[in-house]
Amino acid sequence: MSASSSGIVAGLTAAALATVGYLAHQAAESLPAGLGRTAHAGAAPAAGTSKAPPVKKDPTALPGDSGKGARVVYSLRGDRVWLVAGDEAVSRTFEVDPSAVDPAPGNYAVTSRSNSVTGSDGVPVEHVVRFATVDGVVVGFSSAVGGPTASAPAPDPKARTGGIRESRADGDAMWTFATIGRTVVVVR
Repeated sequence: MSASSSGIVAGLTAAALATVGYLAHQAAESLPAGLGRTAHAGAAPAAGTSKAPPVKKDPTALPGDSGKGARVVYSLRGDRVWLVAGDEAVSRTFEVDPSAVDPAPGNYAVTSRSNSVTGSDGVPVEHVVRFATVDGVVVGFSSAVGGPTASAPAPDPKARTGGIRESRADGDAMWTFATIGRTVVVVR
């Protein structure tokens, strides 16, 4: 092979490599977000393997940003309450029907309690545990009298009330746990 033909082959090879490199660069630039290079770029996945499904968060798990010590934790988004002992053990968790008026996230304390009263929506309630006031509306936990033990009637969403409704069984547990001064942590 003569020197001139070797030069032509080398030139064509260089041009081909440059073209392939340019096309690879263009392809990498047009990848959708999240499909970028990984630590094992170039490694092919083993046959038959797939990405593991995402782990769903347990809705009953105590929120991480809920403070320390004995407390009541109330999740605005989850409509759930946790009764947490001083050793960080959850003694009970349950769903609630939210009030029409929500307190801002933060730390509160139980300020008053009533064994039985008529709620601001006209419904007889028991084991009322109050902990906040929002624009003149008192916010607290309660359970409707005469409601079934497993569930309670939801508060009227049209009424501007602060009653967070719980079942009578959950209301009994709240009443025993949330004495005057007990910390109530409200989280999103």
